[in-house]
Amino acid sequence: MKKYRWMSGLMLGAMVLAACGGDTDDTAADEDGAADGSDEEEEAAIEEDDNTLVIGTGTDMVTFDIHDHNATNTEAIHVNMFNYLVRRDGDDGFEGDLAESFENVDDTTWHFTLHEGVTFHNGDELTAEDVKYTFDRVASDDTLMEHSNYRQIQEVNVLGDYEFEIITDGPEPALLNRISRIGSGILPADYIEEEGWDHFLSNPVGTGPFQFAEWNRDESIVLERYDDYFGGDVTEWEEVVFRVIPETSTRVNELLTGGVHIAENVPPAEWDRVNDNDGTSIISGPSNRVMLLILNQAEEYATSDKRVRQAIDLAIDNEAITEHLLGGEGTPVQSRVTPGNTGAHPDLFDSYNHDPDQARELLEEAGYGDGLEITFNSPQGRYMMDSEVAELIRGMLSEVGITANLEFLEWSNFADMHANNNNEEMYFLGLGNSMFDAALGMDTFSAQGTARTGYVNDELDELLQAAAVNMDAEEREQQYHQAQEIVAEDLPYVFLYQAESMAGVSDSINYEIAFDETIYVENIEKN
Repeated sequence: MKKYRWMSGLMLGAMVLAACGGDTDDTAADEDGAADGSDEEEEAAIEEDDNTLVIGTGTDMVTFDIHDHNATNTEAIHVNMFNYLVRRDGDDGFEGDLAESFENVDDTTWHFTLHEGVTFHNGDELTAEDVKYTFDRVASDDTLMEHSNYRQIQEVNVLGDYEFEIITDGPEPALLNRISRIGSGILPADYIEEEGWDHFLSNPVGTGPFQFAEWNRDESIVLERYDDYFGGDVTEWEEVVFRVIPETSTRVNELLTGGVHIAENVPPAEWDRVNDNDGTSIISGPSNRVMLLILNQAEEYATSDKRVRQAIDLAIDNEAITEHLLGGEGTPVQSRVTPGNTGAHPDLFDSYNHDPDQARELLEEAGYGDGLEITFNSPQGRYMMDSEVAELIRGMLSEVGITANLEFLEWSNFADMHANNNNEEMYFLGLGNSMFDAALGMDTFSAQGTARTGYVNDELDELLQAAAVNMDAEEREQQYHQAQEIVAEDLPYVFLYQAESMAGVSDSINYEIAFDETIYVENIEKN
């Protein structure tokens, strides 16, 4: 594993220092705790139950409804309980998971054959009827958060116990991308119909290598090995525990003393403490996540004025955030579609706008020369240094005459606000791209999308509709490039940076951070 160290630069400004000093629980190291973590104590803690993997995360999962969330930290748990029909193979292609084979029959039809003998955790056998139930639900219910990503599925035709076809409502170049991500885990139809949906939510059943044991809200999620897993024995771990530890310093202390094997989202100020401890290391991995500001364009808000949105964008120094707060572990962006995703625009990566003087001029033009006051919401503890980044943004906006009333929300409350579109002028969020395709990042800006902004652009909508059904890969990519240029100009979102994933890891395991931030426990080995 590569070890990372962070050294503060000589040019750290007052705003950066203020942001770093705002929350001692989240950034300051407990020196006594680090010194007391002897090798013997760490080994004893981990060896107490050598077959249990413990992962320290900053926030709790949202739900066991696979169709009604879009939270990566929740999917990181779901992927160990549920299986998709197909998975990405790591080379821009796909391989079967529950599907033994799959074939593109024509522009609107895919034929699938399931592995035989796959069982759910309650013993029921997986059949094509379960696939039909799963996709019928999410494709037809427009109240579900994941509906917009599956509404293209017109029907699932069951051809036999293990054979079926997925029919789309038009040409669909990204169907395999859609069914290998959040919302694609196959559900047990008979179990849900017999026991009811509420029972399933408290006693979820899937086909994955681990089965549900217990969920202590805001404390832990416990999964146990499923011995009849169709993918073979998962011999490394009998149990996996996702521990919710909101405070970064506490999460790191748990790593150093052997309480967890993995501590997620470790900020730069803690890197040396982890690396200097025998038996632990900081590891890094590129992430598909873009950190951004969502701006509400409802008529009653000042952010409905494009000049105000542009002023917010120009006030923010993206590079100061990535270099000084994040220790260089982030890249400024002007789009949510980044390299590694089909349709990424090269000119909008490692690129940003920063001109405070122009920001003040635009605010003057918009009628806010005497100042502007807006609401600004942010999560705390969900992303690496999220509260510090939000504080720094507030300071940068203040420099151009925008007073951002910053309110930090617990993750469950923040997720509810996001899901129910209860946001006011501005909020800070990180969005991944589990489709690895521009469609996911850009469809939110279509007339049918869920951008939570009130944003409408007819030219953009025409481009997105054309790209959505275009089977010509090169032409489709150009359409998405044009669409991203429009969004970068109109700024329904202010894009900040592509995040790097940083974790503290015990040297007793072999773990690599996934690009989409999911955690496949079956791939984590003991050293």
